[in-house]
Amino acid sequence: MGLRVTLVAAARSSSLLAERFDDDRPLDAAGWYEVQCAAEALVPLGAADLRYCSPTPRSRATGEALGYAPLAQPALRECDMGRWRGLTLAEVAALEPAAVDAWLADPRSAPHGGEPLLAFITRIGGWLDTRPADDGAIVAVAEPSVIRAAFVYALKAPPATYWNVDVRPLSTVALTGRPGRWHLQLEAAGRPAPLARPYTPGP
Repeated sequence: MGLRVTLVAAARSSSLLAERFDDDRPLDAAGWYEVQCAAEALVPLGAADLRYCSPTPRSRATGEALGYAPLAQPALRECDMGRWRGLTLAEVAALEPAAVDAWLADPRSAPHGGEPLLAFITRIGGWLDTRPADDGAIVAVAEPSVIRAAFVYALKAPPATYWNVDVRPLSTVALTGRPGRWHLQLEAAGRPAPLARPYTPGP
């Protein structure tokens, strides 16, 4: 039996321009509102056999708000950004422009003293590849950066592809297959993703 891993991007904790590296802020008002609006489409994914989340406040809160009761996975944490943690890209670019250029150009570099992009992608891929083959359907609420890394790993794309993947809050992507051999699956508009078992609404 093949695996199906549906990744749900956490709701927002700030505006796009205010996003910070390795951000640990909770959902903001806009994020909570967006979860409510998306609940009808996303709640049924909670019928998956296993439900996980990144260990960030907004990923946990998104999963709880959707009724997933997700188990936090340390391996799904964001990239370790070292001394850049908590800063915006604009702030870092103003302080260390040459370091930012090196970081964007070389996926093996870590001028911030944290985790190189290539190591981050490999870590997320390792989590995918260690899911037991009989797990069936999995849903995981994750940070956009984690989903971007999973996308690049699953498609065996060059690491630089990471910078060309845009993941919006509460968007979803499904990966199907087995360890080492993943496929990207896109659903038709308005068609719910298949689940391991029928979803039964609560009282």
